[in-house]
Amino acid sequence: MEFNRLGNSGLKVSRIAYGNWLTHGSQIAEETAVACVRAALDVGITTFDTADVYAGTRAEAVLGRALKGHRRESVELSTKVCLPTGSGPNDRGLSRKHILESVHGSLRRLGTDYLDLYHAHRFDRETPLVETLRAFDDLIRQGKVLYIGVSEWTADEIRQALRIADDLGLDRFVANQPQYSMLWRVIEEEIVPLCAREGLSQLVWSPVAQGVLTGKYLPGRPVPADSRGADANGAQWVGAFLRDDVLERVQLLAPLAREAGLTGAQLALAWTLQNPNVAAAIVGASRPEQVRDNAVAAGVTLEPALMKQIDDVLGPVVERDPTKTDSVW
Repeated sequence: MEFNRLGNSGLKVSRIAYGNWLTHGSQIAEETAVACVRAALDVGITTFDTADVYAGTRAEAVLGRALKGHRRESVELSTKVCLPTGSGPNDRGLSRKHILESVHGSLRRLGTDYLDLYHAHRFDRETPLVETLRAFDDLIRQGKVLYIGVSEWTADEIRQALRIADDLGLDRFVANQPQYSMLWRVIEEEIVPLCAREGLSQLVWSPVAQGVLTGKYLPGRPVPADSRGADANGAQWVGAFLRDDVLERVQLLAPLAREAGLTGAQLALAWTLQNPNVAAAIVGASRPEQVRDNAVAAGVTLEPALMKQIDDVLGPVVERDPTKTDSVW
């Protein structure tokens, strides 16, 4: 495994991170989840990502149990706060109340005294940003959180937060967690240049486009029965990529991957990690062998000629309204 520094911080993260969105506490049995976590540790993955909202808080609890007994100092734990974890009016958002209550719940479920990285899962337009930033800063002063980041914020939202933090002498964000893949490159225009200037790294989710870039979804064919596209929870996320024109182009990547000695997933992950602002690509898994396969990409460098071939094959990327994710709360 190889490691990158997270933004301007001193924290190192594994280039392949393990995430449990849609899997732990939901799609796979706990014994399988534990086996996947063990496989991640075996291949040198040290960075584990989750969120309080995943599987209604169950994902955090499963990850905590899977890591129980492992040396805490040897892993980096990342989780998130903002999206709804209950039905009450204060069970969501980035108010001081919700942040403080949520972090205690996350610490309890993960079985730890501190979080290495705590993300604001979405931007909260109903809470003053200064209240959110002061609450995060308090957690850092208390030693409950070491570093802070955001997920799916716009460039303007990140810029505003950094300005307030600088004006008030508060700890700055060092990480952003956006969707990013060959098929979804929205962050390249504004987010990446801003973060590169301001000392934030990307920890990207869905680098294999919800499995589409493995090549297992075929144009004109039903989705595989055991795939994320056939799962009620996963289908809403993968659906944007299941157009025949996209799937036909993805199939053209297969010979490029074979020529490079890679699987489709490894090619997709290696492509993502070529971006110098990407510190880690977060992968999920329903089987331990997927973790081992994905980890290979950490040490792969793609030649410029291959990067150009990939761009030529894919052409225009899939477009989708980047504000759509806000509708979930």
